[in-house]
Amino acid sequence: MITHAVFFWLKRPDSAEDRDRLIEGIRGLAAIEVVRSLQVGIPADTGARDVVDSSFGVSEIITFDTVADEAIYQTHPLHEAFIAEYGHLWSRVTVYDIADPEGSPVDPDHE
Repeated sequence: MITHAVFFWLKRPDSAEDRDRLIEGIRGLAAIEVVRSLQVGIPADTGARDVVDSSFGVSEIITFDTVADEAIYQTHPLHEAFIAEYGHLWSRVTVYDIADPEGSPVDPDHE
C-alpha cells in the first residue's frame, strides 16, 4: 500500500473561501478509480510544539494499493484537471509518498 500525503500552503492563507474551494476540489479526486481512500484536513489545534508544523492550509492523504496505481493517479485526467482548476490557490505543495516497509497495512488487533 502507498500513502500519498500532500500539504498545500494557500496563496491567501486567511481566505476561508479559497480553503473551502481547495477542499472541494480535493474531495473530487476520490472519483479516480485507483484511489483506495481519501482524507482531507486542515491543521488541528493541538497546541504549539517544536515538532508540529501547522503552517499549511489544507492537506490530503490518499492511499493506493500499489506504486503503479499511484502513477496512474498522477497522470489521470481528473488529477490533471484538479491541478489546472485549483493550482492558482496554492503557493507551495509538499508531498510525502510512504510505503509500508513490510508491504501491507498493520492491523492493530492482530499484532
